[in-house]
Amino acid sequence: MKKIKISLLGKIVIAIAAGILLGQFLPASIARIFVTFNSLFGNFLSFSIPLIILGLVAPAIGELGKGAGKLLVITALIAYGSTLFSGFFTFFASSAVFPGMLPVNEEFTAIENPENFMLTTYFTVQMPPLMDIMTALLLSFVLGLGISNIAGNALRNFFIDFRDIVTKLIESVIIPLLPLHIFGIFLNMAVSGHVMGIIGMFLKVILVIFVLHIVLLLLQFSIAGIVSNKNPLLLLKNMLPAYVTALGTQSSAATIPVTLAQTMKNGVRENIAVFVIPLCATIHLSGSTMKIVACAMAIMYMAGEPVTIGAFAGFIMMLGIAMVAAPGVPGGAIMAALGILQSMLGFNETLQALMIALYIAMDSFGTACNVTGDGAIAIVVDKIAGKGVNENGKLQTESDQAII
Repeated sequence: MKKIKISLLGKIVIAIAAGILLGQFLPASIARIFVTFNSLFGNFLSFSIPLIILGLVAPAIGELGKGAGKLLVITALIAYGSTLFSGFFTFFASSAVFPGMLPVNEEFTAIENPENFMLTTYFTVQMPPLMDIMTALLLSFVLGLGISNIAGNALRNFFIDFRDIVTKLIESVIIPLLPLHIFGIFLNMAVSGHVMGIIGMFLKVILVIFVLHIVLLLLQFSIAGIVSNKNPLLLLKNMLPAYVTALGTQSSAATIPVTLAQTMKNGVRENIAVFVIPLCATIHLSGSTMKIVACAMAIMYMAGEPVTIGAFAGFIMMLGIAMVAAPGVPGGAIMAALGILQSMLGFNETLQALMIALYIAMDSFGTACNVTGDGAIAIVVDKIAGKGVNENGKLQTESDQAII
């Protein structure tokens, strides 16, 4: 018989539903087994976060700077600028909408303070991380910049292998165990009576983020239309096949062929498109940034925590860098963001689990927004490049083109 494959989103939905349902009648003694697992998994995740940051960010910065031509720098700056724009746009839009929509909720106050939960673990195992989050970030920047500016390859090869180990850790251990972790979280909340307000919050936030995605794409293609002197709605319409493909694949990389074809239909030259689209599939995650910022703000509003531009400005700028290092697995962006959620916004293990569940519930829409926005960036880069680009991503001069 053909084996039925359930997506990560499907597993998360099943885990949430099962946690809520079983929490209505499961004995506390059984539920505490899953609470104990949550404690162990949460401690392991805390141990892993600095390794994830170091293993992903350092080689990403190193490779980005290796032999960087002008077009690479231009594309990276535009992609980072788009990510920052998405983050700050989401902050101000959510600041206007969320306070009236998401009042302070006692259930979230209890979640923010785990000691208020009724259920406790049978035992705990301490797993102290090798370094704190900020140390891991700073070390990643220093090593990444160093890798990009030295002639030797030993350290670069080491971090490429280390990145493979970290990616394997995420793919083979953390992602498969996430549904069980989220099941335990919702089981605990159901037994403790802290679940219904959270489900209502999920639905409201998903609706708001979907609307913001549409607005963001309209803004991105309006800018592309102004730069290229073309109809932005027509440009966006041409990218819809890429949007729909990304909804199904939940992968920017898997959607590259469609994104590339539709980008060239928008008049972007082939040599620009084949360089910009694969690169942006890795470094441009404006939709993912929007989801993370909006979800974080929603949780903080409901927990009664102050949401200020001072706290979120630094968070958004760091998030833009973390997104460059996001691994290409379902939920990879939120995995890369866990460290700064913890260090800059103070999210504990339970709040991080809720962030993961809420993020993955909209994973396909974020991916679709990412790849569709890549088409807008390609239009802008094509206009800026003007002269064309060679296969190494370096702008060609008129004499170069004459030789070609």
